Amino acid sequence: MSFLDLPLAELREYHPTVAEPSDFDEFWATTLAESRALATPPVIAPYDAGLTEVDVFDVSFSGFGGDPVKGWFMLPRSASGPLPTIVEYNGYGGGRGFAHERLAWVAAGYAYFFMDTRGQGSAWGSGGGTPDPHGSAPAFPGSMTQGIESPETYYYRRVFTDAVLAIDALHGLDSVDETRIAVCGGSQGGGIAIAVAGLRDDLIGAMPEVPFLQHFERAIGFTDSNPYGELVSYLAVHRTAKEQAYRTLSYFDGVNFAKRATAPSLYSVGLMDDICPPATVFASHNSWAVDSAIEVYEFNNHEGGQGYHWLAQASWLKGRLA
Repeated sequence: MSFLDLPLAELREYHPTVAEPSDFDEFWATTLAESRALATPPVIAPYDAGLTEVDVFDVSFSGFGGDPVKGWFMLPRSASGPLPTIVEYNGYGGGRGFAHERLAWVAAGYAYFFMDTRGQGSAWGSGGGTPDPHGSAPAFPGSMTQGIESPETYYYRRVFTDAVLAIDALHGLDSVDETRIAVCGGSQGGGIAIAVAGLRDDLIGAMPEVPFLQHFERAIGFTDSNPYGELVSYLAVHRTAKEQAYRTLSYFDGVNFAKRATAPSLYSVGLMDDICPPATVFASHNSWAVDSAIEVYEFNNHEGGQGYHWLAQASWLKGRLA
């Protein structure tokens, strides 16, 4: 590994111009309203995960277009609600896996929800349980180019909508303090958390780790690594599609969501990250509309701070709740 991006001092001052469509807010307001109109009450069923100190629930809630989306909801058995709540989104290609793989936040006393990612769950981990029933035109293997012909058909329109509506599904639960909900996630999950923070005004904080889906125009071609490399491979074949692809991506660029965030954030970045280049992370962090902090892991790649960073998150969130 080596440093592949701007020096840290320049990254801290990096404020690029990022394309933003004039109907960005209208597009997302309409998208969310249409799916909320189709939503049905979530199904939350007790689940035997083999755990004695944690109550686990298998959840199915209405996401984009009313499609059912799976998730795990967990509560510390010894605690009584309403509790501050963490909603976490997953990294690229992974599924919700098993409940026992996700115990840190609930062990710290939080209510915790982990959302499955539609159409993913077969690249690593223990699998997922949410299909994506919407097809697309020819796309490069993976999710990055599915439906990229327009923002209406693009894959992440469905995922970001799922993520916003996941929090809707938690509202009204006796165990959840609706005034103290934070979102988090690593890589793709970090990008999803940023989108949710830009689309909701009721969060207490956002904690994106080494976030993906930020500042596309910098990332595409700057790094050879996937998933951004999927877009390069697609454009290498569809040689006249760049303008339309970039227009679509502008509706999903995390920088545009960061500008609209209303809750504080704690980012992380690895300065040797060749999957999510540091400048793309700083472009988002530096655009955050309210207070934003960032933990810099100088000699780390896309793994970021791992266990070290969870401790930083726990301390930061405790301060927010206080």
